Amino acid sequence: MLTRMRTTVLLDDRLFRAAKRRAASRGVSFSQLVSEALRVALQETTSATRDYAMVTYGGKASVHHEPVEFADTDDDESRLGK
Repeated sequence: MLTRMRTTVLLDDRLFRAAKRRAASRGVSFSQLVSEALRVALQETTSATRDYAMVTYGGKASVHHEPVEFADTDDDESRLGK
């Protein structure tokens, strides 16, 4: 069962008119267009925060580093005089 929530969103007049035209040209309601746009925007945000795969000399490897690890590397290099 789909749950729907009625809400109020304040939009710039130009944005609202452009969205209404786009919805009409696609044959969907304004609400459907907004829901679809939010789904796409939320998927992009989620996928952007995932680890990424990087091609290396040995093939593909998943890379994940925390900022503190970079700080540790900088300290090690400065001790070695690099």
